[in-house]
Parts: sequence; C-alpha cells; structure tokens
Amino acid sequence: MTAKKAVVILSGGLDSTTCMGMAKAEGFDLYPITFDYGQRHRGEIENAKQVAEYYGVSHRHKMITLGFLRDFGGSALTDDRIEVPDTTGGEPAEGEIPVTYVPGRNLLFLSIATSYAEVTGSEAIYIGVNALDYSGYPDCRPEFIRKVEETIALATKVGVEGGPIRIATPLINMTKADIIREGSRLGVPYHLTTSCYNGREQACGVCDSCRLRLKGFAEAGLTDPIPYA
Repeated sequence: MTAKKAVVILSGGLDSTTCMGMAKAEGFDLYPITFDYGQRHRGEIENAKQVAEYYGVSHRHKMITLGFLRDFGGSALTDDRIEVPDTTGGEPAEGEIPVTYVPGRNLLFLSIATSYAEVTGSEAIYIGVNALDYSGYPDCRPEFIRKVEETIALATKVGVEGGPIRIATPLINMTKADIIREGSRLGVPYHLTTSCYNGREQACGVCDSCRLRLKGFAEAGLTDPIPYA
C-alpha cells in the first residue's frame, strides 16, 4: 500500500509545527516546505530546519527564497521602516488589518506548495492559518482557503484528472490554547519553535504574536518552553 503524503508549510512557528505534528499523527509522510522571504524574524528559518530534523524529514525539507517580498516591503515583517507594534498600549482596533500582514504571502506560499505537492504525489497541503487569533489577516480566512483550493483543482494536472489536492487547515477554528493542548498531546516540539516578530535572540514577549502565544500557554495551563527577554 502506497503511503499517503502531505506537504506542510513550515515556518518554524508554533502553529505550523503543530500542523506538522497533526499531519504526522494522521499517518502522512511529511514533505515540509519553508520560505525565506526576507522576514525580520529570520531565526524561525533555523527553527524550521530543527523541526524537520526532529521529525526525521530533513532530506525532504525544501527551502524556497522569495527575496522580492522584502524588496516590495509594505509590512512590518519585511520593511525596516515599519516598526513591529507591541501590545503594551492596548489591543489593535477590531477589524483593522495589522501592519504585520505581508501582502500576498499565503497566496504565494500555497501556489508554490501546490507545485511541490503535485510533484511528490501529495494529496494535501497543511497550513497553520487561524481565523480566530489572526482574524485581521485576509489570507487566513476560510473563504480564501476555499477559493484557492478550487483554483488548485482547475490549475493542476492531478486536479483535472480527478485527484485534487486538499488544503488542510486543522487550526483554523481553534483557540491558541486549544492548539497548544493538542500539540502537547501529540508531543510537538514547542521548544524548537519561535513566534516572535522581532527576530531577536530571545522572544520579546510584547509583540502581538508573542502575546497570543503566552496567553495560549497560560490558558492551556502549560509553561512555554522558550526563553523571553
């Protein structure tokens, strides 16, 4: 019997690493893909390598460079002229798209991951989008995922031949605490991950991503294993 395969978009962060653990638990052979798009938090790339090694799939781990996203700028994660906001002054306005949104990022990631999935014979692409904690990002919404999945079915050989590639979003309706509980149950190596947007040696603890991570661990009744400044 041929093993089923899945591409995992692996950033080296908490959510994508949880997706890796979930895909593994569901019996998939893992084909991780990581994108270097000139992000400020470049340390996560090394984290992704360590996660791939932890799961024994370093030989399948693809590193893709998308440096033009940094050239384009327009996001606090790719443009040094835009500061990463912290949350010490209060929460962002409801419905406001954060300055940490990277224009077109998930659209590009899914397009390239589709190519890798088709070549490897993978039936699914796992991506750690979340519509609850990151509702301000337009490319994390369920309707976006559905439309991309429809496009993949139209634009690929496997889709035309009746074997479309599925986009798996197991975290999309989970709270951060629920994600962490499930990942901990599966033995996901959170000590190898980072979530901080600032890209320092230790996580800052005050950017939106750090805040959500710490809140999730606290609500899950668990201790975050990574160091904070």
